[in-house]
Amino acid sequence: MSRHIKRTDPKPRSRDERKETRPFKARSAKTAGPRPGGKPGAKPPRFAAERIERRVSEPALEQAAPPKPVEALLPTKVETVKVTADENNMRVDRFLEARFPGLSFSHIQRVVRKGELRVDGKRVDSKDRLEEGQSVRIPPLKLDTPKAPNPQSEAAQKTLAALKEMTIYEDDDVLVLNKPAGLAVQGGSGMTRHIDQMLEVMRDSKGQKPRLVHRIDRETSGCLLVAKTRFAASHLTGAFRSRSARKTYWALVPGLPKPKQGRISTFLAKEESEDDTIMRIAQHGDEGASHAVTYYAVVETAGNKLTWVSLKPVTGRTHQLRAHMEHIGHPIVGDPKYFNIENWQLPGGLQNRLHLLARRIVIPHPRGGVIDATAPLPQHMQQSWNLLGLDATRFDPIENAPEE
Repeated sequence: MSRHIKRTDPKPRSRDERKETRPFKARSAKTAGPRPGGKPGAKPPRFAAERIERRVSEPALEQAAPPKPVEALLPTKVETVKVTADENNMRVDRFLEARFPGLSFSHIQRVVRKGELRVDGKRVDSKDRLEEGQSVRIPPLKLDTPKAPNPQSEAAQKTLAALKEMTIYEDDDVLVLNKPAGLAVQGGSGMTRHIDQMLEVMRDSKGQKPRLVHRIDRETSGCLLVAKTRFAASHLTGAFRSRSARKTYWALVPGLPKPKQGRISTFLAKEESEDDTIMRIAQHGDEGASHAVTYYAVVETAGNKLTWVSLKPVTGRTHQLRAHMEHIGHPIVGDPKYFNIENWQLPGGLQNRLHLLARRIVIPHPRGGVIDATAPLPQHMQQSWNLLGLDATRFDPIENAPEE
């Protein structure tokens, strides 16, 4: 869904880029390169509100069918099994627990310690990691009497229903949630409800719980990617490390950024106090400083007083977008940490809440094809868009920003 565009500015080579904001030049459909799955010279697509799409070719589906579930049968004699893709990098003891629910911890430790279980003919430790394709010799096992499953509590059913309501894309491997503003992704001091805790109700018959692939701030709403299997978690986290995942954010800021399209490149470091933690602009070589790059583009303005901007983070630092927009003098409306413009009045009718949305995520699917999910504007941002006369279906020029 996005085109590959060559960089228009050189790779960082000096400290001069620490506080650098440079414009990028939007390219026309005639000069832009082909998009994955698209035709050369095709016009860049518009953001379609609440559009969710996964493009997978039929051959890819045929070649990459998900593995059949492993049956938890009691081996009465020695047998040899192969480690599947979903079991890659799994500990030996976890492998046995997953294959044979009800197998006691002491029994697992005993067969491993005595060398009755072998991997590619060799003795292993219970904490050793397995690799896809390895042969595991499993001796006769004695399973404990399985416990009758308890029916889900009313609270668990409500949590599952809440997760289903947030879901904007789901298959056997992947879940994309539209996280509401105000709900944390992971727990913290005094926090009892968060996404990671809510995912406990989705543990499967093998005890596997869906895993968070990345995080977004508590007050930021929008696309949150979750892996439902170990196989998917490994591939999706690898896509984030290699920067194959493309994320787009929408924000509302005061004033009109100049130039209207640009690149922000700084170093960021964490600054902690008794009451709060923020990211400050740092110098190269400062303790804890990390390089951060963001592309921004003005989408539409409301009388030069407020501007809708689209943001593409190249790196994924804590509070990166919020700190970068404050750095260029246009902090995000409603940001309690970084909005510090004196005597600035919030226009009537707009809520004083963070106007930042994780609008869209595009990432290769672990089994082929592309996941392309889009989150709608949250209620408080939709209200602002309506009051300001902003058109959420406008073409987003951040599509033309480089990928690095």
